[in-house]
Amino acid sequence: MLRKLMTAGIVAGLAAPVVAVADVDPNLPEYEAVSGISGNLSSQGSDTLNNLMALWAEEFQDFYPNVNIQIQGAGTSTAPPALAEGTANFGPMSRGMRDSEMADFERAHGYEATLVPVAIDVLAVYVNRDNPIDGLTIPQIDAIFSDTRRCGHDETITRWGQVGLSGAWSNRDITLYSRNAVSGTYGYFRQHALCDGDFKDAINEQPGSASVVQGVTESRNGIGYSGIGYNTSGVKAIKVGREDGELFEPNAENAATGDYPLARFLYVAVNKHPNEELPPLEREFFRLVLSRQGQEVTVRDGFIPLPASVAEQWRDRLGL
Repeated sequence: MLRKLMTAGIVAGLAAPVVAVADVDPNLPEYEAVSGISGNLSSQGSDTLNNLMALWAEEFQDFYPNVNIQIQGAGTSTAPPALAEGTANFGPMSRGMRDSEMADFERAHGYEATLVPVAIDVLAVYVNRDNPIDGLTIPQIDAIFSDTRRCGHDETITRWGQVGLSGAWSNRDITLYSRNAVSGTYGYFRQHALCDGDFKDAINEQPGSASVVQGVTESRNGIGYSGIGYNTSGVKAIKVGREDGELFEPNAENAATGDYPLARFLYVAVNKHPNEELPPLEREFFRLVLSRQGQEVTVRDGFIPLPASVAEQWRDRLGL
């Protein structure tokens, strides 16, 4: 069940298999600028993708100085209504659209929104750098963050001694840090790490991914989750496994093999009529993102670049 959940998360919406690599795929095309591109673009959505969108915007403006791009990153749940209402060109999302969100968009436009995978993220579980723990299984993580324990652990976990720590750590209470409910990362973690269970009331909800990491940095007993791109020297990204047995580092190689259970695509949603081409501004932005230069930016921000096969598939789907 857990492997099925992870696989669904990383290949949602794709027909081709995903092979994530740490380096940019040399088969990705070089981006070449075209003439006549100017105007305004706006982006509203995922906090996880906020910095990456800003870096892509800078790269885009290097090619097209007459383009102005406004970016807001309040959370994934703000992307679908912004697209449906036409107040944003792009909707960065760290999860797929919910059925209700897609239905709202379809009611407004008569067709579905298009979610373009733009990067691969490893969702890391962070503890304070002084914490000696090496790793946790998904059932243990569920029992730490949830009272429902739908992943099958036999007891709720509230102290570090319950996951094998001894000495001074054995009676330390666990302090929980989480994204808030507007976040796609919150929804993804709830689905894949809690088996669709409910978070404990005691979680410290944070407005952004960096805030989660900062909370764990400042709390010796803390544990939280955020994208691997938010890793800092104040925390430790621990190994994670599905059940009792082997635990895996949160890295590109283990995301590629499917061994690490919390790997996912990151998306940028866009309003594309199925029988029409994208407007020039949106078209060129996606051409850049799905190019070698665009995926080099992905790596620079700490995420895993797309394989050329996936990028090519989406260039074809978008008519690029």
